[in-house]
Amino acid sequence: MWEYLKLIRIYTKPKGQLPDYNSPIVLHSEKTSVEDFCNKLHRSIAKEFKYALVWGSSVKHQPQKVGIDHVLSDEDVVQIVKKIFLLPFR
Repeated sequence: MWEYLKLIRIYTKPKGQLPDYNSPIVLHSEKTSVEDFCNKLHRSIAKEFKYALVWGSSVKHQPQKVGIDHVLSDEDVVQIVKKIFLLPFR
């Protein structure tokens, strides 16, 4: 069914926790970049994106640090790392 509908499942991994295999983020196979994944979660995440750690078949090393243009594969696990914005000191 997943192949017929051209859908892939991407699992999220919060920092310091195990991956959440119960509720994957579902992407269409034509839009499978890390940026598409971020936008599916929330639009502001892509703006604050620094890098992502990916486990799965789309990377050579487990985990591998990737950029926003990296193309994900079915059942990859992704942990997003965001930029830290510091407020000016007064």
